[in-house]
Parts: sequence; C-alpha cells; structure tokens
Amino acid sequence: MDHLPGWFHGADALFEELAGSVPWQAEEREMYDRVVAVPRLLAYYREDVPLPHPALLEAREALNSHYAPELGEPFVTAGLCLYRDGRDSVAWHGDRSGRSATQDTMVAILSLGDPRDLAFRPRGGGPVELRLPLGHGDLVVMGGSCQRTWEHAVPKTTRAVGPRISVQFRPRGVA
Repeated sequence: MDHLPGWFHGADALFEELAGSVPWQAEEREMYDRVVAVPRLLAYYREDVPLPHPALLEAREALNSHYAPELGEPFVTAGLCLYRDGRDSVAWHGDRSGRSATQDTMVAILSLGDPRDLAFRPRGGGPVELRLPLGHGDLVVMGGSCQRTWEHAVPKTTRAVGPRISVQFRPRGVA
C-alpha cells in the first residue's frame, strides 16, 4: 500500500467543482431481508465515458505513468463517492468482484474535501490495524493481494466533519 498525503495539488478547488457538477446518484441496495439507502452519493465513469473534469484525467495519467509498469495495465475507470457528512459511510469490504477476486491488482483512491478515516483490518474481522485520515488531495494505492487479504471501511462518525469526495481509479474488470 502506498500513502501519499497531499499528492494532488488544487484539491479543494477540484472538490468544489466536482461537488457541484457531477450527476450524483442516490442508490439503494438489498441487505439481508430489506432494501436500504446507500449511505453516500455515487457516480461511475466507465472506460469509454469522459471523466467529469480534466484534472481527473491528468491524475489518472500520472497514476498510469507511475504504476502501469508494476500493474501491467492502465487505470481506465473512475468511481466517485460523495460523503456528505459523518453519517455517510462505507461498510467493511474488499473490492473482490471481477478480477480482483482471484488476481492481484490495484485500486488508487484520491481523496478530496474534509478528511475522513479510511480504516483497515484483516479480512474476516479483527481489530482495526491502520487508520488513514484521507482528505485534501491525499492518495492511497492498494495493490497486490490487499483487496483479498484486507478489508477497508469509511466508518460513520459523530465528529463534525464536512463533505469528502473519494475518486477510485481501477483497471479494466476490477470492481
């Protein structure tokens, strides 16, 4: 895992532009025996869909320039999550659908806006082993077997926090 605080310059201005211009979607998911609202807003940009801002294209190109030799392929998709406040979250998970279920791969996360903790624990549970307060242009890149052997989450918090956007860059077939 690579963690680069302040990797992206101009993060606060980009946050403001994306928060106001991305067509954010509220989604629902089936959990156990009921349908619940996903506690964050989402947007997804497939490989053949232009990114919502040129700065994201520049960021993806920089990531590809650095990581493609190790990864063996480029990052091509981008998922965006808008965490509006401390009530928005993402539960413990590993990105294990698609190829990442059986193969080593990478996911690069660019964080914009107010910091929120990205917490890590071993797959299957146990105590939190690492907390990274990501925001304001911070980058974390999870590679190798990380998605299969570790889980990560953005926990809810009662602390007063402002909004945060997470941009997840992935290679083809990794979800």
